[in-house]
Amino acid sequence: MTRIVIIGGGPGGYEAALVGAQLGAEVTVVDCDGLGGASVLTDCVPSKTLIATAEVMTTFDSSYEELGIIVADDTPHMEQAARVVGVDLGKVNRRVKRLALAQSHDITASVTRAGARVMRGRGRLEGLQAADGSRQVVVTAADGTEETLLADAVLIATGGHPREIPDALPDGERILNWTQVYDLDELPDELIVVGSGVTGAEFAGAYQALGSRVTLVSSRDRVLPGEDPDAAAVLEDVFRRRGMNVMARSRAQSAKRVGDRVEVTLADGRVISGSHCLMAVGAIPNSAGMGLEEAGVRLKDSGHIWTDKVSRTSAPGVYAAGDVTGIFALASVAAMQGRIAMYHFLGDAVTPLNLKTVSSNVFTDPEIATVGYSQSDVDSGKIDARVVKLPLLRNPRAKMQGIRDGFVKILCRPGTGIVVGGCVVAPRASELIHPISIAVDNNLTVEQIANAFTVYPSLSGSIAEVARQLHTRKQAGEA
Repeated sequence: MTRIVIIGGGPGGYEAALVGAQLGAEVTVVDCDGLGGASVLTDCVPSKTLIATAEVMTTFDSSYEELGIIVADDTPHMEQAARVVGVDLGKVNRRVKRLALAQSHDITASVTRAGARVMRGRGRLEGLQAADGSRQVVVTAADGTEETLLADAVLIATGGHPREIPDALPDGERILNWTQVYDLDELPDELIVVGSGVTGAEFAGAYQALGSRVTLVSSRDRVLPGEDPDAAAVLEDVFRRRGMNVMARSRAQSAKRVGDRVEVTLADGRVISGSHCLMAVGAIPNSAGMGLEEAGVRLKDSGHIWTDKVSRTSAPGVYAAGDVTGIFALASVAAMQGRIAMYHFLGDAVTPLNLKTVSSNVFTDPEIATVGYSQSDVDSGKIDARVVKLPLLRNPRAKMQGIRDGFVKILCRPGTGIVVGGCVVAPRASELIHPISIAVDNNLTVEQIANAFTVYPSLSGSIAEVARQLHTRKQAGEA
């Protein structure tokens, strides 16, 4: 029987284990924290659970003004406008941890039911490939005992951990990274978020909705520098309108506790103060101390593992998946990389990873979902495409729901009308992007999308409307 050892139990690891076991291999998953990895235990599942509570708060706040919803209580009439809905952050975080742990247990049960073995410990490669093609993986348990496993193939799916600034090291109480925020029992009065990428923007928006006064420190010209510029502009405008202090072109140099406060010093000498500080300045791959280079695995300067489109590393019989590869820090991509690795090694039909069909989402309010080629690709000349953007303000369902911010944007090829990308900024954009993802993945045309029925009224109607506008321009021969 083919022996496969998977080091790391996140989405890349456990999805690979399911495929490997289903295809008849003898699979062992080596993991030190619990299956699901950071995605389930400290990152994706917990943060989106926290954000779900924040969404309810935002929905109520907007409904009070826009939809006329009131709370029946004894608040004097002259003070009605000041009435707010509060949140018990300790209760929220206990729910977050409970759901994350339950999800991890469910994944472990699925993997073991499929026939894979789960070992608790840390794995490392030992030496080069043997003459018979096998690899050695040494597993170190928490008590220091070691066990050596022989494998015909090894998958490295060890993920990453929060990057730290030497002069702003987290203490788990006032200066926090994104794995530590779920230990808070009380809502921060004044939260400084350092970093305006996806993680920083999501937490800044969530805590603002929950009731914190938030300052977002961004070293770039705008929030979400890697996203569609129109989408980022909408979100930044929403943040500022809701009272967030967004500090652009401001690089944090240090953070230190001063009593029960935190002072963050910027590179230009300015000092800002808050009750708490969240450091969201990127991630470091978990590739050190694993014997990778000694085993022939090529690492990039960043520490990420180099892989090809079927998840192979430079070392025969060694594959890699997930955040440790530095491809896309998405659970869906990690899972696909892991599955592809197993299909490839076990001789099943496999489609190489195509990043231009990957859909992603930023879980802010409004959400930002994208797929395929982007506006930046068009602006830089990377692809020739026609673009139409339709504000949600024109959508009847959006008007009914009091949605003011957001848009639908679709990119298509000039001659054929084939859809090559899209961006949706809206509540639940993560759901609305799917029809555009299907179009990109299957080379559908704007005509095909325009001719498909949509429900009236619906937010998805804007997708069909954008497609109709692109189709009309194509027929008219406009550039």
